[in-house]
Amino acid sequence: MKGKTPEEAAKELKDSGMSDEKIRHILPHKVSVQTAVFEGNKPTNSIILPKVTPFTLGTLIALYEHKIFVQGIIWNINSYDQWGVELGKQLAKVIQKEFEVNTQCTTHDCSTNGIINFIKMEKQTNR
Repeated sequence: MKGKTPEEAAKELKDSGMSDEKIRHILPHKVSVQTAVFEGNKPTNSIILPKVTPFTLGTLIALYEHKIFVQGIIWNINSYDQWGVELGKQLAKVIQKEFEVNTQCTTHDCSTNGIINFIKMEKQTNR
């Protein structure tokens, strides 16, 4: 997954109608010490289930909430910061569109393309 540079984050805030003063106030919270706001290309876990049931959904939510909480404690960070959540929503909207077409996905990084194509293949097989 690709992150955002400080310039991209500032442009996004400006495009949303935010004032320059407010952008100056918020941008430092979206910018890390390195050159990108959210670097991307970090390890991920993918759990793919053949069917989502109330039990499996509850299990997944509990698993991820616990994982995120423990990581935050270990790294002494706020695991539930809103900037990361907002980026995740934006990335999810882009990825969701990939499932609306029947072609093979090649527009993301290798890992994301592979997961999307695997899910598409499984959906075709299990019809």
